Amino acid sequence: MPHFEKSCEYSASVETLFQWHKRPGAFERLAPPWESIRVIEQSGGIENGGRLAFEVSKYGFPVRWTAVHQDYVENKQFCDVQESGPFNRWKHTHSFEPTDNGSRLTDSVDYELPGGIFGSALGGGYAHSILERMFRFRHTRTAYDLARHGCFAQERPWKIAISGSSGLIGSQLAAFLTTGGHTVYRLVRRAPIIEQNEIYWNPQTGKIDERLLDGLDAVVHLAGEGIASRRWTEEQKLVIRKSRTDGTHLIAEALAKLDNKPRVLISASATGFYGDRGDEELSENAAKGKGFLSDVCYAWESSATPALDAGIRVVHPRIGIVLTPQGGALAKMLPAFQFGVAGPLGDGAMFMSWISLDDLIGVLCVCIFNDSLHGPINAVSPNPVTNLSFTKTLGSVLNRPTLLPAPKFAIKVALGELGTSLLLQSAKVIPTQLNTADYKFHHPTLEQALREELGLFS
Repeated sequence: MPHFEKSCEYSASVETLFQWHKRPGAFERLAPPWESIRVIEQSGGIENGGRLAFEVSKYGFPVRWTAVHQDYVENKQFCDVQESGPFNRWKHTHSFEPTDNGSRLTDSVDYELPGGIFGSALGGGYAHSILERMFRFRHTRTAYDLARHGCFAQERPWKIAISGSSGLIGSQLAAFLTTGGHTVYRLVRRAPIIEQNEIYWNPQTGKIDERLLDGLDAVVHLAGEGIASRRWTEEQKLVIRKSRTDGTHLIAEALAKLDNKPRVLISASATGFYGDRGDEELSENAAKGKGFLSDVCYAWESSATPALDAGIRVVHPRIGIVLTPQGGALAKMLPAFQFGVAGPLGDGAMFMSWISLDDLIGVLCVCIFNDSLHGPINAVSPNPVTNLSFTKTLGSVLNRPTLLPAPKFAIKVALGELGTSLLLQSAKVIPTQLNTADYKFHHPTLEQALREELGLFS
């Protein structure tokens, strides 16, 4: 039977490493971002008898995988065994041991491919390369998260509410926080399950369960209508604006009334605040720009004033282009680049201020736990790039040509104001406040971010 094994050493203690894997959110943090994975059902944890069912989409075809945990020994090991799924057999053993400088994790996988000897002959090498790629990512992600949790160590675990917790950013932020031992409360618009730390709210009706907000340490507000979810009609522009201002104002007013107010409100914003500014370097002190997105961002941030007036520290991360194949801009770009039919937008001279999803999670946590940060914070990489440079870098990482530019007039005709505002405007945004706070970027360069997010390691 084929056997795969890969080890990694960490500076954290074996107890800390094991507890990270034991807490809710570990599976979500370890799932490679280039894979389309959806958790269907989960019961128990990594202790004996715990079950996890998830769906992996390959080439558009969903494959269901159910694993059962066994052989659990606290701080030493646990196993997940495939009950049903794509392999004939699969047993993954996680082994933990202390070292002189911390701990070591060894992942051992014994598996059997379908198709008997023909399957093994044809797919053995490919399976091994897939496992090597996946576990390299998992070990890197684990080390990154443990280091971040060390930076954000508190005197006690925090209670943190998140709006938009099922979204691209919110789901990963929630998983990161729970693996660090914090308790996450999710704001939901359906009937809440109180036992699962859900809090009801509805920005459209102006209702929120204020009782369950009392005593929280922090609130992270990420919810809002997708900017690029549909073409910008006047009606859609109103929906975009109201989804941000109404929800923010509702939360800010509710928090301001509490007897036990949170220490901080993180209320998201975007680099669209700056508008189209060419190659001007834009710190948090730069003036508001012109246009629809600038106006929305200004109103969005202003809607949190009731919390600020009540003495709550308020932070507005102005988020740039978030890079992850799980969604957003990069996911939309990838098919054209992978088929070799992509190129720069127009002349490619406009600046793109980007950030990897992992660094955005880190930035949001700095905003939560660092009392010195307040007001607008540029949540972007320290190295913005032109669209031409972005295009060439992504093409190089994917090993694909990038020779077909998209003319500006075609973008305007196809997407209207949405295309002009999101694709053709230039904003060279600099994370001045994060640099002052000595934030350490995990992905300071574009190539680093793309290679790790896509699993295309050099």
